[in-house]
Order: sequence, then structure tokens, then C-alpha cells
Amino acid sequence: MTLDEKLKIGVKAAALWNAGKEDEAMAVFKTKPIPPCLAKVWKEKVGLDALLESGWNLDEVEAAYGKEWLVT
Repeated sequence: MTLDEKLKIGVKAAALWNAGKEDEAMAVFKTKPIPPCLAKVWKEKVGLDALLESGWNLDEVEAAYGKEWLVT
């Protein structure tokens, strides 16, 4: 995902948040890939199941660490 695409997601999510649509805002924001370094900490501290159930886009995590990292 390009930086421009990520910024557009952030702008859309912020507009929804400011309109009082917090749940919709979070759903939109979670379509932006979570940074691999944050996913790594999440996995270590909270657990893989919680990361997988969080709803975040894990495309960049998979690209950085591989599919196997998301199942072990």
C-alpha cells in the first residue's frame, strides 16, 4: 500500500471520528496495514491470537516476516 493510500485512510478515519462515528472510524483505520514492528511487540506481549483477532490489516507483517510468522 502506498503512503498516499495510507494517508487517505487516515483522513477518512479522522473525518468519521470527528463526526462521532468512532466504530466506523476504527474499522476504516484498521484497513491500513499495521507496522510490522508493532505487530511483533503485540505478538510477544499479548499473543498471536489477539493480533489475528484484532482486525488489523496484516499485509505488511506477512511481507516482512512471512506467512509462517502469523501461524506460530
